Amino acid sequence: MSTEAKPFLNIRSEIDPLKTILLHRPSFELENLMPKYLDEMLFEDIPYLQQMQEEHDIFAKRLSERGAEVLYFETLLSETLDNIDAKKLIVDHVIDEISVNSSVLKEEIHQLLVSKDAQGLARTLLAGLTKTEIPHPGTEKRLSFYIKDGYPFYLDPLPNLYFSRDYGTVIGNRLSVNTMKAKARKRESMLLQYIAKYHPRFARNNVELWHNHDEKDSIEGGDILILSEKVLAIGCSARTSAEGIEELAERLFAQDDKVKEVLVIQIPFTRAYMHLDTVFTMVDYDKFTIFPGIADIMKVFSLKPGTTGGLTITPKENLSKTLAESLGLPAIKLIETGGGDMVTAEREQWNDGTNTLAIAPATVVTYRRNRVSNDLLRKNGIEVVEIPGSELVRGRGGPRCMSMPLHRDSR
Repeated sequence: MSTEAKPFLNIRSEIDPLKTILLHRPSFELENLMPKYLDEMLFEDIPYLQQMQEEHDIFAKRLSERGAEVLYFETLLSETLDNIDAKKLIVDHVIDEISVNSSVLKEEIHQLLVSKDAQGLARTLLAGLTKTEIPHPGTEKRLSFYIKDGYPFYLDPLPNLYFSRDYGTVIGNRLSVNTMKAKARKRESMLLQYIAKYHPRFARNNVELWHNHDEKDSIEGGDILILSEKVLAIGCSARTSAEGIEELAERLFAQDDKVKEVLVIQIPFTRAYMHLDTVFTMVDYDKFTIFPGIADIMKVFSLKPGTTGGLTITPKENLSKTLAESLGLPAIKLIETGGGDMVTAEREQWNDGTNTLAIAPATVVTYRRNRVSNDLLRKNGIEVVEIPGSELVRGRGGPRCMSMPLHRDSR
């Protein structure tokens, strides 16, 4: 049966068999990382791109071998830019937001962008535009020709793009184009929204949105876990606001009659616990992997539809008990990263040992380097599909971070 014979978008669980997934293969945007701008670009190191690509290709291959169709962001963007209307709107959007005051210079940048073919423009929108790429005809008459600031880009690169989990989340049969917290990542979700509207495959399937990229309150996909068709868990974190969660929950309750509850899990507002899925992921119907000790400092709230509109908010005391009750299970099991040993847990957490991607019930993709955590998953009946990650991990993200599931076969 073809992919289009079923709903193009369909995610009702974290663990249902994976059929279609969106990735971004790391590319030239990583070559534009510079040490002195790592903080602004949300990176802590400069990876070796060739090795990174080899590792990512193995990741994609493992997904394909298990029956998943792999789509690539850059390919979808290039195909979207073949649409003249989409190309014009995207270029105009970028020009409106670019940090250039000179109308003459803005027009020069505009002309350069529109002159590129779809593939070349897609590459520039992702890899960035350096100041040396603008020809500046006649600029000898402008002082800025002789005096330049040290910042090298007119259009910043998008080195975090390979973490495709964050800028888009499929819930049920719709897409949430998420509002990114950091300026460095906002273009990612903007481009996804144009893909959702203009790419032939998305347009053919009439993709509807739960959320738009430019809404005021932040919400990111690393904080959204779809535990079942009835229950979502959303992390309130350094990247996802309480207001963003409330807005999404209200829309889900009003427009999706299958969703009955949203569990809000507040984690410390620090980069070390960037998203919920850096400390907590689902690996089977009743099993979760978790960073040791984090459950003791999490705050959990149950959101349900209010009887007269709005939300009913109920604080909860125990994560395990709450998960079991919400999922209708007698109990659930929390599998601690690193086997509960704090030295090992800290080391493997740094290498995203908790950030698993379920490709089927009790089957997950992880980084090979997290040996203790992987062995513990196996002892708990989980099949572990390992991938190398010595360079991929330098961006502080694991297999779940690097993937945006579009379709899973529902039970």
